[in-house]
Amino acid sequence: MIKEIGHSLREFKKPSIITPVLVTFEVLFECLIPAVIADLVNKIQRDYDLNEILIYGAVLIVMAGLSLVFGVSSGAMCASASSGLAKNLRKDMFYKIQSYSFENIDKFYVSSLITRMTTDVTNVQMAYMLIIRLVVRSPLMLIFSFIMAFVMGGSLAWVFVALVPLLGVSLTIIVVKTVPLFHRAFRKYDNLNSSIQENVKAAREVKSYVREDYEQKKFGAASHDLRKDFQRAERILAFNHPIMQFCMYVLMCVVLSFGSYMVIDSAGLDINVGDLSSMLTYGFMILNSLMMLSMAFTMIAMAGESGRRIVEVLTEESTLKNPENPVTDVKDGSVDFDGVSFKYSAAAEKNALSNIDLHIKSGETIGIIGGTGSSKSTLVQLISRLYDATEGTVKVGGVDVRQYDMEVLRNSVAMVLQKNVLFSGTIAENLRWGDPNATDEQLREACRMACADEFIERFPEKYDTYIEQGGANVSGGQKQRLCIARALLKRPKILILDDSTSAVDTHTDARIRKAFREYIPETTKIIIAQRTASVEDADRIIVMDGGRINDVGTHAELLKRNAIYREVYTSQNKEGHDLED
Repeated sequence: MIKEIGHSLREFKKPSIITPVLVTFEVLFECLIPAVIADLVNKIQRDYDLNEILIYGAVLIVMAGLSLVFGVSSGAMCASASSGLAKNLRKDMFYKIQSYSFENIDKFYVSSLITRMTTDVTNVQMAYMLIIRLVVRSPLMLIFSFIMAFVMGGSLAWVFVALVPLLGVSLTIIVVKTVPLFHRAFRKYDNLNSSIQENVKAAREVKSYVREDYEQKKFGAASHDLRKDFQRAERILAFNHPIMQFCMYVLMCVVLSFGSYMVIDSAGLDINVGDLSSMLTYGFMILNSLMMLSMAFTMIAMAGESGRRIVEVLTEESTLKNPENPVTDVKDGSVDFDGVSFKYSAAAEKNALSNIDLHIKSGETIGIIGGTGSSKSTLVQLISRLYDATEGTVKVGGVDVRQYDMEVLRNSVAMVLQKNVLFSGTIAENLRWGDPNATDEQLREACRMACADEFIERFPEKYDTYIEQGGANVSGGQKQRLCIARALLKRPKILILDDSTSAVDTHTDARIRKAFREYIPETTKIIIAQRTASVEDADRIIVMDGGRINDVGTHAELLKRNAIYREVYTSQNKEGHDLED
């Protein structure tokens, strides 16, 4: 895990190395200052000399200044390194997720990926900041303080040796008790984020069914469950400070009692007042270092779970990969399914598609009809290799899709999915997802074919009209037409419309199909639809049922011989004119 996360340091390795060096000098000067003060107090006791005091004062100011400079510099370097690591981790995770297949994304879920890129990365950032600064500073402070305590106090320093293990054991118990609670709490973040995401996406349904109270209770329960784990952990961590204070006061009592006795008994020969004051200071440094270490280890342990979750994303290999010598040219828009079966996971008991044999000529218009769950969308997703067939082969242009460079294949297959998505930006920027170099005239031509020009021209800003995230400020039909225009700009060899005209009226639907026939006759067009009117003029219509091809034929042929198609047509056209003919 450490090695994998370490790869994301890259250009921030230098500040990561410099920070501990600067911290070392900061601690060194901090630990020397009490010794210099002790020496000053002893000299004042023996002989008052103003010039000598001024020299000591100047030395202390310089030492304090140097400690400050090293401290500020180490803080700045530490901030640069930790924030840089977080930036690179988010970038690496985002790039990795972009390479995922749908199968990989289905494994993690969207809400979990969001949590990993936000909360988990922040935890790792905080832990790394503590590691290169506090986890270096505290042990050094502990070691230097012990050394200086024995130098200044002699045998009295053994008090620290006896007290430190007691504090160390207590703080270790606190860490051991809290870490599992934090691990469990962070795993619950996914469920909480999933609830938020689901509720926001389904806001219209929630309001339509007046389920606000139910969703509030559901979210409240998840939030309360998360709070309980954090509360338990914080209750245990609350012992940290009182234990520290107890040890500090015990230390003060012991050092002052035995130290005062030694000063008086030896008449200042074994230990004097200045040494005794420095002993107290070093004692506070030792205890404070231990407390800081315990807090750091708690945070690091929390971040360990976050780091593991991040590494899961970084090391996940896409189930879809380019071959060693990929084909980089798609000859035409022909599509062949040869004995294709498919299931979404190896553990699935039932195939989503079974024994598909289908051959589509380049330039054909193919309609696909079927009930909900008949795997219509699954069928077309295999064409652009969003998933790989479990059995059999899918060919485009006479070549197995697994032999193509995926970018080349997907640039040749334009898909307008069932769930249309527009991104925040202008209409022109959204359209240029299809072709970044498209001219304004090409944009207008694609929009005319998709019947989108008529409403775009009514907007005051026309093609510069700003689209809100998800296309929230345009209607469903407008969104569908913009997505069709965007797909047309790819000038694909295969155009797939997955129920993507369901929100437009039948007249507009017919105009779009007419434009397809006239302007892109050489493009293979595959239209998934719920309405028979959307596919009745197709060259052939495929009837899907239960993941299998039930029948293939023209509109007239299927009306005569196929019960499923006839039932769908009759339910949508109650008079059934064609049946009478």
